[in-house]
Amino acid sequence: MHAPLTDPATILARPLTLAGLALRNRLVMAPMTREAAPDGVPTAEMAAYYARRAEGGAGLLITEGAAPNEEGRFGRDVPRLYGTDALKGWERVVAGVHAQGAAIVAQVWHVGAFTPSLVGMTDTLEVTRLGPSGLAGPGRALGRAMTGAEIARTIADYAKAARAAREAGFDGIEIHAAHGYLPDQFFHAATNRRADGYGGTLAQRARFAAELVMACKEKAGADFPVILRISQWKQLDYAARVAESPEELASWLAPLVAAGTDAFHVSTRRFWDPAFPGNETSLAAFVRRLSNRPVIAVGSLLMDIDFKAARGKQHAALAPATLGWAAEGIERGEFDLIASGRGHLANADLAARILSGGAATLAAYDRRHLERLT
Repeated sequence: MHAPLTDPATILARPLTLAGLALRNRLVMAPMTREAAPDGVPTAEMAAYYARRAEGGAGLLITEGAAPNEEGRFGRDVPRLYGTDALKGWERVVAGVHAQGAAIVAQVWHVGAFTPSLVGMTDTLEVTRLGPSGLAGPGRALGRAMTGAEIARTIADYAKAARAAREAGFDGIEIHAAHGYLPDQFFHAATNRRADGYGGTLAQRARFAAELVMACKEKAGADFPVILRISQWKQLDYAARVAESPEELASWLAPLVAAGTDAFHVSTRRFWDPAFPGNETSLAAFVRRLSNRPVIAVGSLLMDIDFKAARGKQHAALAPATLGWAAEGIERGEFDLIASGRGHLANADLAARILSGGAATLAAYDRRHLERLT
């Protein structure tokens, strides 16, 4: 990274049109699971929580993950994107955000062959966990492999969720294809051992996600933005890599771009870190260059410790220099937007303070911010 810019707020305040969606600035609220939706239904408290971040100046909000079907749910209190009751709750969320001048997209999250028990939590659902090969990680059997019919049904469920999101008033969707969940289980060779058309080379392993994008576009409309969130790291393996080189990354992205992906949300533990040995370019910058699609970068903005750091994730002090690095990356065309998760938990008015030059007054993150919606 070069020396930080003297006035990052000027760059971060620039508007952007993303797949036809007008955004008032470059600051994004990242998706964060809150488990505050009883039986999957968004509440009035959730609507107020999102509205406060919109009032606080964020240009784009990405919701916590919402499941497209029952077996895709992480837990009973994670929201759904199906069912009349849940969709009515989401309509209230969307209305509150739009009233404050921000855009909002729904993240569609299917956990696949993954269960909360793998990360020390209780699985509150009695469902059969399905994945490409019934593997949560290398050699970690869980649930069972999906049949061809189950793959087709799951793709259709994503498409229905996209249509439901549009009807609820959302400005687009984000498909969560990162961190070791269902689409990412297809991407990663360690969890995709299939011998059919959904396994094999990296480009072939990208087929499932590509078909998700195409189905969502067909069902919700070609003009309805679809963002794809990708990562190298997984919940069960922070050092995991889907692509080992820029060339492999290009083969991964090509079918996703051809399918109609409007933008990529590139999740790394630190957005500025180099993606590959011997090259200082970040993963977000590589994705931007190779895909020629807008990119949201995310990972430890304003934080002195990443979310999965060995020292734990209880506290994070402010790291103002990262704000300059984010602005520089946008100015250099390495990515287009920058997202913050923990910063938005600690500060509902995160964006407004940053854009007014008041980043130094922001509250530091503490895990207690996760305990309730504020």
